[in-house]
Amino acid sequence: MDTIWALEAAAESGGGNNNWWIMIIVYAVIILGAYFLLFRPQSKKKKKDAENRKNAKIGDEITTIGGIVGRIVAVKEESDSIIIETGTDRQRLRLKRWAISSVETPLERVQQAASENPEEKPPEKKGLFGRIKKEENKEEK
Repeated sequence: MDTIWALEAAAESGGGNNNWWIMIIVYAVIILGAYFLLFRPQSKKKKKDAENRKNAKIGDEITTIGGIVGRIVAVKEESDSIIIETGTDRQRLRLKRWAISSVETPLERVQQAASENPEEKPPEKKGLFGRIKKEENKEEK
């Protein structure tokens, strides 16, 4: 009888080790999932933003982290700064590159506008009270 109890106790303690391995695997999967869902996209975005700041050229329109919008008119490599013109009076401001929030090149604006309305239709002619006018072709009459 005592040997049966001893065998059952040994079997239970051996089965408990498998539970630890399963828990370790579950935690590893959760940590890897969090890395791929949270940290990796954030680091990719930081790299892309840093590359955009580095490649900002004269003529690009930028937005600063303070919300100022302007067009780059000069780049000073030695001091790592840029000069922008903003407003209708063309006021000039000198900013550090790290203060750039987003960069929009003129080509990107044209491509973005084209992608938003690929088949832009001319506005329909409307008559009184917003109803669409039926175009009458004089040649058919």
